[in-house]
Amino acid sequence: MAIILHIKNMVCPRCIMVVENELEVMGAKVQEVELGYAQVTLPAKLTLEEVDAQLRRCGLELIYEPENVLIEQTKIAILDYLNHVKAKGKNAKKLSEYISLKVGKNYGYLSKMFSRHTNDTLESYYIHLRVEKVKEFLDYDQLNASEIAMTLGYSSVHYLSNQFKRVTGFSVSEYKRRVKIDRASLDNL
Repeated sequence: MAIILHIKNMVCPRCIMVVENELEVMGAKVQEVELGYAQVTLPAKLTLEEVDAQLRRCGLELIYEPENVLIEQTKIAILDYLNHVKAKGKNAKKLSEYISLKVGKNYGYLSKMFSRHTNDTLESYYIHLRVEKVKEFLDYDQLNASEIAMTLGYSSVHYLSNQFKRVTGFSVSEYKRRVKIDRASLDNL
């Protein structure tokens, strides 16, 4: 019988590959893997504790509590929102509307629960995630500041610059000139 495993810290396509590979190595029949979950049939001899232990070796872990599953789904929805903004530009939905539709819960409820469990607001989490994406673009020298602002849905380069400075303590140009400033991994946000 297939079960759904809810998995914490999945943030990219590479995480999907890792989960799929690890589950198959353990003998699971994998039907589907997406950010935050995997639908699988586990062999009778394989326990959830063993699956969790193996995933933890890869920086991931199983989520058992329903509220924690919802928190992870919300984080994934916020990460996905960045792609939505990139694709839709000025026609993108508002963050609150997008998250509510993606997770299937009222935004106010999600916001309160998120704050209670993470000691952070949804908006603050989104800002930090977006700043990490700015750093990523700057680190790989993929886009200039104007292109980054447009790609990530900032209303202007000035707004991007102010938010970047407020969050990192560095201007965009200072960041580009730095020797090395550690970027946070997305799964640690």
